[in-house]
Amino acid sequence: MRLNLKLVEPIVKSALREDIGRGDRTTLSLIKKDTLAKGKIVAKEEGLLAGLRVAKLAFTLLDEKIKFEFILRDGEKIKANQILAEIEGQARAVLSAERTALNFLQRLSGIATKTAKLVKETSPYPVKILDTRKTTPGMRYLEKYAVRVGGGENHRFGLFDGILIKDNHIKIAGGIKSAVNLIRKKRPSMKINGYGGLLRGKKIEVEVENLREVKEALEAKADIIMLDNMRLREIKRAVEIIGGKALIEVSGKVNQQNIKKIAKYGVNFISLGILTHSVESLDISLEVRGK
Repeated sequence: MRLNLKLVEPIVKSALREDIGRGDRTTLSLIKKDTLAKGKIVAKEEGLLAGLRVAKLAFTLLDEKIKFEFILRDGEKIKANQILAEIEGQARAVLSAERTALNFLQRLSGIATKTAKLVKETSPYPVKILDTRKTTPGMRYLEKYAVRVGGGENHRFGLFDGILIKDNHIKIAGGIKSAVNLIRKKRPSMKINGYGGLLRGKKIEVEVENLREVKEALEAKADIIMLDNMRLREIKRAVEIIGGKALIEVSGKVNQQNIKKIAKYGVNFISLGILTHSVESLDISLEVRGK
């Protein structure tokens, strides 16, 4: 699970500026410049770890000489009261970076933990669990990284690296067949750049909301048909109608209670906005003591 720190650094710098602003008034008033501190990052509940290198970056951006010892690594399971890392350096840097470091670590670990639960739930079936573009503005790279740590896969990173014809596209283009044909004509000359993803502009995916639209997408020879916000019995029937003539993605109204049933129907992908847009952060804290 590769994490490009060159892409992460501007995100962390922005978060530090947001929190510290013109200066940490309390810390600057109480702590002398040469005061040192030691601390440990501790999990308060079990889950899956993600974002520890991001947390380290938050501290080292304020004190490049800070010592940060990894006890665990991203992708490892963590238990309540388990030490994740130990830190030693300028007390001012440790205290000022604390909240930013923990915000990243808690949220990314929460995403990885949620993803891992859903991947485990569907593990008996050959279905891939995908994220969506419903991410925190400015945090997409990191949140999609956390999904991968949890065993999920990334859908398209953004609008630039995949072709997904949604309901509003269809309305403006004059129908599913018209939209697919227009894309098919232009696709050979399209230049797609970016981080990559499952589609990378190679396939045409169409979002459908009912069985009539499923048939229209099939007639248009769409490569992937996304079943959006359909009830379970509609999904089952749609899979029967498609009959292997296109890949199938299910999205909308998917949760931990029904995801296994959906996977059982034989769909190829299940995408969930809940992996990133409403995930619960993992409880992680920093315990500091003077040196």
